[in-house]
Amino acid sequence: MMRDALTGLCIGIILLLNSGFAVMRRQDSSSALAGIFRTRCAARCLSLHSTRIALSPRHFQCLEPCKDSWELKDGPCRDLCEHAFPKRHGECVTSCEFLRSVMVLKQGDCPAPERASGFAAACVEGCEEDGECSAQKKCCPNGCGHTCQSPKNLYRGAPLKPRKELVFEELESGVLEVRWSSKFNVSAEPVLNILQRRWNYGIQPSEDGATEWQVVARTSEERVWLTDIRPGRWYQFRVAAVNVHGTRGYTTPSRHFRSSKDPAPPPAPSELHVSDMTFGADRSVSVRLSWSMSADLDIPVNHYKLSWSCSDHTIPSKLKRRQTTKGDSTYAELDDLRENRSYTVELQAVSYWGQVPLKSSKAILQFTTSQRQSDSDLESTVSPVFIKPQSDLLDVGTPFYQDGQLQVRVYWKKKDPTVNRYRVQWSPEFCSHNGSRTQEKLTTQENFASLPGLQFSCKYKVIIQPVGSKGRAQAESTTFYTPSCATIQSKSPKPIPCSTVSAVVPPKVLVKAENLTAAFSVYMGNVTGLFSWVVAMPQPPQQVTGYQVTWAEVITESRRNNLPNSLISQSQILPPERNILVVSGLQLASLYRLEVQVITTGGQGPATSRTFQTPAHSKPVLHYKPRIKKHHLRSVIERH
Repeated sequence: MMRDALTGLCIGIILLLNSGFAVMRRQDSSSALAGIFRTRCAARCLSLHSTRIALSPRHFQCLEPCKDSWELKDGPCRDLCEHAFPKRHGECVTSCEFLRSVMVLKQGDCPAPERASGFAAACVEGCEEDGECSAQKKCCPNGCGHTCQSPKNLYRGAPLKPRKELVFEELESGVLEVRWSSKFNVSAEPVLNILQRRWNYGIQPSEDGATEWQVVARTSEERVWLTDIRPGRWYQFRVAAVNVHGTRGYTTPSRHFRSSKDPAPPPAPSELHVSDMTFGADRSVSVRLSWSMSADLDIPVNHYKLSWSCSDHTIPSKLKRRQTTKGDSTYAELDDLRENRSYTVELQAVSYWGQVPLKSSKAILQFTTSQRQSDSDLESTVSPVFIKPQSDLLDVGTPFYQDGQLQVRVYWKKKDPTVNRYRVQWSPEFCSHNGSRTQEKLTTQENFASLPGLQFSCKYKVIIQPVGSKGRAQAESTTFYTPSCATIQSKSPKPIPCSTVSAVVPPKVLVKAENLTAAFSVYMGNVTGLFSWVVAMPQPPQQVTGYQVTWAEVITESRRNNLPNSLISQSQILPPERNILVVSGLQLASLYRLEVQVITTGGQGPATSRTFQTPAHSKPVLHYKPRIKKHHLRSVIERH
């Protein structure tokens, strides 16, 4: 009768420990040991209070440190328990200190110092604590030092291992019952069982390709019902019996089990969207598509099938293009699209069960390759504009001229504390002149670097590669534009040599931009600005080859302290037929300065700049040119 009551009590308490009777957590070797330690902690609590815990709920606090959610931070257990139980925390403190002791001291006793022999008898301080010794060895004294030695009484008081044979029964509901039997234990303390499993995908079982062992349940019973068994996986199980004194370890792995049900096809990819859209000078467009796929699948995705076509009525629909990407991919690049066209994309995930393909339903996306505002009135929301984003971990400051050369400072965040060096590489992707394309590089221990010797009027790519990481460190990259020499020269009190190649003074370029205007639209707090200008052409006319456009936020003192290394300026070179610029991601009620320089075959003309104020509310506002009719501005947009 007493044993049945205790068993029922243990079941209820283990449910509290697991927050569910079959909880799966991925375990490495250290966290698997932590599972044994916490189970010893729970067994101790039950052995002390098995007759009182049902009558006095305050004793449940001794189970709190035994839970997986309890974090053993630095500092005394009293401080941790006072935070969890402000009034009475004695049981919690005792349990916490017991858990810390079993995590430091291995099972068994140290042998007598005079019994040490061989390497164990060496007069050296070979260790300081048990954790430094391999396997079951403990750090023990030998009379003139401390060495790792095999303990005595290793399993004193620990329960016997359960029997090796585990029985599996798959119910119609899909629940798997795992049963085992325990050997007779002469012990008054409660014995708790830990069930672990591992699994592998595939038609055949494989221990080499299996996952790490995972704790799925802790219980005083000799059976567990698992509701998360997935078809298409080969499972193995093992059990360990634990009490306050410790454990004799896990049983040998069971035979493999696989569900009799066939695996389900993967679900349709979710969150399919355009994450990046870049525009070339020849009106070509490159698009990056991104998507997500659930990590909890019966069998993994083998590959993705992607197809796309232009959905304009003037283009035959049969001109559909296709490509295949790997199953672990979450994005794909579509090249050679055309500007101002509508496209339809279909994405399908494919898995294989043997030779049988399992296909998901298709995810469908429609988008337009447009840089300009939609054809609706300016009072409506500006259509989405996708501009290549900067890296979340990499930031580029504003280029500056110092020590006779153009420079820029690059900043990045430290993701991996094991990284102590970074390799920085940068090179121009294209320039408005025939400059050098040499790649430069440096190595630094800081999380920032100054890039010297930059060329004017170029687009640069910079790559940050961590060096010395224990894991596989991923490189981060971004791009930035350098201003023209004339822009830097106009802001410098000292003369700046714009070219050292030739001493011939180029003819003065008189072409400049005029009538800078701006229109803003707000959607969900994000401001999109549409900037436009016209070109004042002198006589004789000079051929325009592009525009150097720079926009920067005018940071006030109140905001400057909150943005220590923020990217507050960007430059872009536009083709000659595009005298309109769309910028998204602007701030509400902020000042922005726009600067435009016309690039001709004879060089760059003088810079024209103007400061604009973004709206403080969601109603779109047309700034600085109220006399321009909306239909006129729309016609200008359509021409470009």
